[in-house]
Amino acid sequence: MAGRLAIVVWGVAGVAGLFGQTTLTLSLDEAQARARKVAQQYQSAAITAELAHEDRVQAKAALLPTVNWFNQYIYTQGNGTPSGVFVPNDGVHIYSNQALVHGDILAPGKRADYQRAIAAEAAARAKADIAARGLAATVVQDYYGLLAAQRKYANAQQSLKEAREFADITRKLEAGGEAAHSDAVKAEIQLAQRERDAQDAQLAIERTRIGFGVLLFTDYTQEFSVEDNLGTVPVLPERAQVQEMAGRNNPDMRAAQATVRQQEYELKSARAAYFPTLSFDYFYGIDANQYAIWDREHSRNLGSVAQGTLTIPVWNWGATRSKVRQGELRLQQARLDLSLAQRQLLANLEAFYLEAQAANAQIDSLRRSAELAAESLRLTLLRYEAGEVTVLEVVDAQSTLAQARNAHDDGLVRYRVGLAELQTLTGVF
Repeated sequence: MAGRLAIVVWGVAGVAGLFGQTTLTLSLDEAQARARKVAQQYQSAAITAELAHEDRVQAKAALLPTVNWFNQYIYTQGNGTPSGVFVPNDGVHIYSNQALVHGDILAPGKRADYQRAIAAEAAARAKADIAARGLAATVVQDYYGLLAAQRKYANAQQSLKEAREFADITRKLEAGGEAAHSDAVKAEIQLAQRERDAQDAQLAIERTRIGFGVLLFTDYTQEFSVEDNLGTVPVLPERAQVQEMAGRNNPDMRAAQATVRQQEYELKSARAAYFPTLSFDYFYGIDANQYAIWDREHSRNLGSVAQGTLTIPVWNWGATRSKVRQGELRLQQARLDLSLAQRQLLANLEAFYLEAQAANAQIDSLRRSAELAAESLRLTLLRYEAGEVTVLEVVDAQSTLAQARNAHDDGLVRYRVGLAELQTLTGVF
């Protein structure tokens, strides 16, 4: 089958040559890699995951002490008094040069926010995995769709060759008085139909290539072809193995479970607003009327001070209670989504496995049908030349063979696409 197929991309080859474009031959892995670089939806999901990672880094940093260096100079208009015009100030000139250390000793809300950020990152990465697997399935579908179009073009060319040979046979038999003119007319009609089929097959290649090119390249006019690997049929794992892989490595479930954890910690963060927070601050440096270690009276300006702050929430007009209620509702929704994801996983896993199993089971039958159709056409032609059958039987045998060839190629593509859909649930096997 592979020997009769020339992987050629038609259409804009002449224009591409004018602009110096080269034709690429892509394997499935190379097509997947290119799609990941170009696909907007996948890139957006990956960026969202990276943003969630930075949120986690920031939430963790909020739990740790911070150090700042504070520098300030305040000038107050003098009026003959030590403080100047503004009484609250400590003098006409105030210099501040201090290292500030701040930390939270008791901050349950920030701890819950950190745990929530961890869960949010896990959910975002699971969704990025969902996008990656969905993209992989799309690439597989387009890749083998292009291969199918190319194989059908090769099939159409083969059918066209057979129609020409039969038309030549009918003309010779008619010239020798061994066949009616109606046989030659029927053969010519069949030949014209095969020519149209070949044109349609060539158009199908172009349309499929353009759609696939948009997924792979920033310039969809880039000439490319794909390797034909339909001759190798991957093995379908046992049902129990597939179920075990889906249970362990399904991104939809991981995303739903991480979202539940995220909402649990969001609820804890909301409830933390009911509790006190305790923090400390430590200052070391200069805060004096002179920018010097010793003042004019030889007192030391350089020193330190420490303070602790206990903040007790008292009343905020029900805002905390409302946030807690929101957290409870979001958690309820996340649990409902998790339950639905579990049911969908089981249903999709069964449906996708049955589809792949059925497609795999039909490959040998389709190949055998194509072989039998080819043999049937050969025998029918021999009987026609011997005057034992009519031209209609030959035309019917040609049509049957053309359909059988295309059906075999469609069956191979169907199995590959079925495996790709199954792997969106299980990961690569």
